[in-house]
Parts: sequence; C-alpha cells; structure tokens
Amino acid sequence: MATTVSTAVLKAVPLFASFPEDQLRMLTTMVTRRSASRSTTIMAGGDATDSLYIVLSGRLKVMMSDSDGKEVILSILGPGEFFGEMGLIDDEPRSASVVTIEPCELLSISKRDFKKCLLENSEMSMAVMRGLVRRLREADRKIGSLALLDVYGRVARLLLDMAENVNGEKVVTKRLPKQDIAKMIGASREMVSRVMKDLQTGGYIEMRGSSIVLRDTIMLPE
Repeated sequence: MATTVSTAVLKAVPLFASFPEDQLRMLTTMVTRRSASRSTTIMAGGDATDSLYIVLSGRLKVMMSDSDGKEVILSILGPGEFFGEMGLIDDEPRSASVVTIEPCELLSISKRDFKKCLLENSEMSMAVMRGLVRRLREADRKIGSLALLDVYGRVARLLLDMAENVNGEKVVTKRLPKQDIAKMIGASREMVSRVMKDLQTGGYIEMRGSSIVLRDTIMLPE
C-alpha cells in the first residue's frame, strides 16, 4: 500500500539531502511510500521502466536468472541506496530483477518526475552519476575477482566488501546465507560451505551468532 511522505523523511535520504525546503515540499507531491514484505519482487528484468526506487529500510537483492532458473545475485541494496535509474535515463527495459530479502520500506518516484528533478537540481544529478560510477566500479571489481581470484579469494573479497567497522573490528552484521554467497561469486553452495569452514578453522573468520568477524589475516592485496 502506497502512502505520502513528509519533508523530514525526504531530507534524510542522501539523494534528496541537498534539496531546499521548498523543493522538498514539492517533492512530497511526487514521491510515494510503500511497504513490501519479504520475497516481494519490486521489479522484474525485461519490464518497462516506470519509476525510481529508494530504500528507506530493509535489504533487497538485485539478480538475474536464465531460462533454467539459475540465478546470479549482482548486489545487495540497503537503506539510502536507490535502484531503477538506468532505465529511466536510457529508456530501456529493466536489466535485472530486484527482490526483497526482508521486509522493506521504499520510496518511489515516476519517470517523468525523476527527469524533472534531474533537470532542476544539479546536486541530485551528481548523486545519480556517482551512484552509476560506483556500480560500474563494483562491476569491474567483480569481473576482476571472477577472472583473477579462486573461490577462496572471491569469498574473502565478498566478506571484506560487506563488512562494517564495529568497535574496531570488521564484521559482516547482516545474515548472509551460503546460497546467496554462492550466487554472488559464481560457485556452488557446497564449495562455499567448504571455504567458510576452512576460513573458520584457519582463524581467518569467527562466527558470532549470525555475524561474521573478519581477522586481519583475511586481508587481500590491493
């Protein structure tokens, strides 16, 4: 169910943080807020592009699949991030599907209003460009990992990329199922399970409930 949104909520979104109060008030008439339960498909690859989405809370996976149902997870999105902008810019269909991993709160803005905002706010245009560049760099990094690193290196790289600094330690705080890791690095679930066990036995990682603590020994060369 979609609902309206306040200027305070919009101001807390990085994409709209530079907007003056009058533009934020105008934006409240363009943006809608919606809730989505776990495993909800927000958009599907091949669909016509109609909206930009911004994540207020929860996590989603960006994924592609083939005719046999084999899936690849391209990235995990969290609060403050946005998706769906590429098709709004080049008028092409959705290139991937986005599915909720957990219950989410999202904002959406139509294609027409998104383009209007880009024309009227240079800071938002720069934020969108930075987002596109960041994703391009992430894609280059993933391609490099697939080409140059073995499965151990790919698992380590993924854990390092997803880790947060918690009290001086690198910790993957969000639950990360082995099946999802496998889909993100192009390996089997069985191989990922073996690698995770070896990393734990070797003292490279420590499991603390659903969190994974990374030791300095897991660091990869730049």
